[in-house]
Amino acid sequence: MRKLKIIGTGSYVPPKVLTNFDLEKMVDTSDEWIRGRTGVKERHIVEGNTATSDLAVEAAKDALSDAGLKAQDLDVIIIATATPDTAYPSTACWTQKGLGIKDIPVFDIGAACSGFLYGFEVAASLIATGKYNNILVSGAEVMSKVVDWEDRNTCVLFGDGAGACIVAATDGDSGILASYLGADGTIGHLLVQPAGGTRMPASHETVDKKLHTVHMQGREVFKYAVRTMGGSVAKVLKEANLTAEDIALYVPHQANLRIVEATCRRVNMPMSKTSVIIDKYGNVPASSIPLALDAANKKGKIKSGDLVLFSAFGAGFTWGAMIFKW
Repeated sequence: MRKLKIIGTGSYVPPKVLTNFDLEKMVDTSDEWIRGRTGVKERHIVEGNTATSDLAVEAAKDALSDAGLKAQDLDVIIIATATPDTAYPSTACWTQKGLGIKDIPVFDIGAACSGFLYGFEVAASLIATGKYNNILVSGAEVMSKVVDWEDRNTCVLFGDGAGACIVAATDGDSGILASYLGADGTIGHLLVQPAGGTRMPASHETVDKKLHTVHMQGREVFKYAVRTMGGSVAKVLKEANLTAEDIALYVPHQANLRIVEATCRRVNMPMSKTSVIIDKYGNVPASSIPLALDAANKKGKIKSGDLVLFSAFGAGFTWGAMIFKW
């Protein structure tokens, strides 16, 4: 089986910034309350008719530039998102159109906040077949269009943005050392966007009741997230026969700073080794990990041979962890 390497990373967030102080004017909340419970100080949100694929295209261009490639060099496009442009075509198809290319396979991954890790695992498998060489894996979200801006428990959490990486075949020794993916649909009701699908099609009633927005039982989600992310990390460390001391950089999904901190304590991972971006971007579901990875990469925090640990937890519920040798 062929190994793979990350040859480029990229990101894009819309220019408009919504601060906690802006939110104080919209809902019954405060900067102190938001920062204390979530770690979020501000988030970026789209304006007008900007869609998820618009962000994905810009992040892809950034990653391609970092890799020294052109869009025409891509063999596959995988977009992880919980906020697609349309039910169909896929956001990956719209992203492909935006990049000006065609005649290659493109598709979406629907695993919410864990989507990037799911997509990365699929990309690794495709490269291992020997049929594909350069794959774009991206997480892209426009959460601002699916939150209830009158619900202070959810609207303060989320932001918009996209992150991407270019994964390529290699003869070197980089690649995935250990990985784990899981899911439990029996508790999916704890974090859900109820309407808009075939179970609850759009109607006047669903719109009036705001059933096309995020509905979350925060305390239960918090408990599952900490337990599952910590367990996933422990599992891949054991599989690779490593400890937290061996990890150069930890890149977790960032739904809440307290979840990240609690997970780090459970696995003895220092926060100093953790790429934290939630203060600037909020929870950007499938985009969170690639945004945090790109931020660390652009700051020169990753060098060849480093071991990078990823972990995520999201609606579904889905979860996963991965150790990657850079």
